[in-house]
Amino acid sequence: MNLQSTLSILVFSPLLGIIVLAFLPKQSEKLIKVVGFLATIPALLIALAAYLHFQWGKDLADFAVSKAWIQFRGMGGVPEPFFSVNYELALSGFQLVLVVLTAVVATLSALAAAKFVKKEWKGYFMLFLLLEIGMLGVFTAENLILFFIFFEITLIPTFFLIGKWGYFEKEKAAYSFLIYNGLGSAVLLIVIMILFAKTGTTNIEMLAQIMADPSAPLSGDLKLGLLISLLIAFGVKLPIFPLHSWMLKVHVQAPPSVVMIHSGILLKIGAYGLIRFGMGIFPEQFKTLSILIAILGVINLLYGAFLAFIQTDFKMVLAYSSISHMGIVLIGLAAMNEAGVQGAIFQVISHGLISALLFFLVGVLYERTDTSLIGNLGGIAKGMPIAAGFLLAGAMASLGLPGMSGFVSEFMAFLGLFKELPWIAAVGTIGIIMTAAYLLRAVLGMTYGKSHREFTGVLDLKGVELIPVGVLMLLIVVIGVFPSVLSSPLQTTLETIMLGIGG
Repeated sequence: MNLQSTLSILVFSPLLGIIVLAFLPKQSEKLIKVVGFLATIPALLIALAAYLHFQWGKDLADFAVSKAWIQFRGMGGVPEPFFSVNYELALSGFQLVLVVLTAVVATLSALAAAKFVKKEWKGYFMLFLLLEIGMLGVFTAENLILFFIFFEITLIPTFFLIGKWGYFEKEKAAYSFLIYNGLGSAVLLIVIMILFAKTGTTNIEMLAQIMADPSAPLSGDLKLGLLISLLIAFGVKLPIFPLHSWMLKVHVQAPPSVVMIHSGILLKIGAYGLIRFGMGIFPEQFKTLSILIAILGVINLLYGAFLAFIQTDFKMVLAYSSISHMGIVLIGLAAMNEAGVQGAIFQVISHGLISALLFFLVGVLYERTDTSLIGNLGGIAKGMPIAAGFLLAGAMASLGLPGMSGFVSEFMAFLGLFKELPWIAAVGTIGIIMTAAYLLRAVLGMTYGKSHREFTGVLDLKGVELIPVGVLMLLIVVIGVFPSVLSSPLQTTLETIMLGIGG
């Protein structure tokens, strides 16, 4: 069965929605919202079909496509595959789960935007769909040049979505996002150009093979320097302390539907880059830096947890919580064993779902009450029992309650690190305790805390608002109870990584 055009359709399907929106009058609010939402459905259906294709025992290589695109002539008579950049898309198990996550969160975010966005809906949804193209392209690109192009595509619409539709300090947050991520992109581009000049290819699989060859045209010091550069470039995106300050502004100032995407998907590009390119292309150098990466992970975990504990704004609690939880990704990767790496990837998916859920809920609370301050939301369980229940369930998932996705990811990541670096792992467990402390303090303070206002007349979750919270909560529980829905597609990816690092 020829499925080679499937990934191209998956990536560029939101473009049809952009074209349709371009011809709609900007005053047609309901029609624009419907088209914006429906434009995300094809990618979701194709992503789910690809997942079922795998579950039915079919090969994900069926989706791979490679077409001649750019060729550089006059490079010393080098043979055909070298100094050429092909249009290459493919799916591995790791890429598959990220594509499904992207498609699910994007569809739910579009549904949320129909509620939260109050002006200029046409421009919003056109930028939103362009952002989805970039995200889907990032996770399916099979060479670094194509990856970089899609990576840059995500920056432009995100900048405008924050700066145009955000809250009071939206411009400052947008420019902070652009400056930090722009610098990270510049570092990434330098790494790609050096690799291309030295090896003649940007194909990810070929680069991994070349770097594994002892006669590779790169010295050990250059490889280490390139890995450190990748750590900086993707460390901005993840983010890794101290490259995190821009993210705090974005999570507080961006509209809830954008933060669902940003926290749920865009931060995960940093983790994806470290795993796919850092660990995949430079496994030996990654092993050399494993202790440093473990220390950075513990710093992230503790720094985010302690600062989340003293916040008075629930948005800031969730922002610092994201920094803390990304530390668990670093801890899992630093373990350099199957349990740790699998825990890191599980954490990427789990946090994507949990953060999207919590930021949607805080968006609903803000819309109802015009505040996200914990002290001003005390006693919301009286007027919004359903929202309070989902908020508590989301917090339980985030702190790693057994039976939810957060438990599986944290357990495996720490299990992996305890095998290799037990003292660093022991220090990191303080962050797990602090996670429970700051989340319970914030959520219980909001749901059952001292009330400063009457919430009995406030509308609870209703209608389409129940769809995002219901779907996200269901996925969180399914992964927690049946982790094989993720571990099965990831098996080949993990075997490849372990083979590369000699595990």
